[in-house]
Amino acid sequence: MKYAAIISFLAVLLLCVLPATAVIQEVTVKGTVSGMSQDKNTVTIANPLQYGCAYPASGDPVCSYTSMSIASLTGSVPSASAFTIFKNGDTVVATSVGGAGGEWIAIAKLYNDLPSGQYVTDLVGEPSVIPTPLVGNYALDISTAPDCNTCFGTTCTAATATVNVLSDGNRVIVKTLEPRQALLFNERNDASSVAVTFVKGEAPSVTCAGGESGMTGPQPISVYIVNVVPPLGFTSQPAETPTALSTAVPTTVPTTKAASLPFIVIGAIGLGAALLAYRRQ
Repeated sequence: MKYAAIISFLAVLLLCVLPATAVIQEVTVKGTVSGMSQDKNTVTIANPLQYGCAYPASGDPVCSYTSMSIASLTGSVPSASAFTIFKNGDTVVATSVGGAGGEWIAIAKLYNDLPSGQYVTDLVGEPSVIPTPLVGNYALDISTAPDCNTCFGTTCTAATATVNVLSDGNRVIVKTLEPRQALLFNERNDASSVAVTFVKGEAPSVTCAGGESGMTGPQPISVYIVNVVPPLGFTSQPAETPTALSTAVPTTVPTTKAASLPFIVIGAIGLGAALLAYRRQ
């Protein structure tokens, strides 16, 4: 009986130490758009490579793309705008929730600026889940504010989104948008520009009355349409079809906010298993 009580305590501990959000796995892949179906609201990505990071004992994480054992992935798009922005043959980075494919929460078009690397020029979905930087040394810092009358668990419908546009690390414009509103920044005198439309979104419920920081549940996900026009002199070309950086089975952690459990949780699970084994002897 006492063992059952201990195991029940460990189960409660497990729930308590999990983060308040990010319980649904996110998987990021790179590949080539090979199919688009407006009737089914889906985009198919061929030859996908999965993004993941290894975390050494010291130093920065080492992140790369590695081959997957499937020929293609199909998922629903976050907005119908994807069908006017992307086309077959585009090289993209895309992130899905709940596993690989199924539901894309962000799709971003890649361009090369050799030898500097790859950059994003167009994005549909949640910008924060795409690891590739925007072209032109631009970046976005976005937060959403909840409509506290529409909350369920860890998320609420977003009433507004505050969008900060950064250029070379410096904030150049900030604007609070309601759904379907947009901002445009084109004041850098190099013919570049950034346009961001807030389509719809979610916000954490923790700031609303009754919201609890320890609550577990889905992470908030929003939908934006982003377009960046490269600056003059940026000699870009469509990114080449990606090839695997490694064909070995990666010893990495996929890009997911729920990719790992705190060590205390792992210890609790191990202790629970040990107690069960001892009880059965």
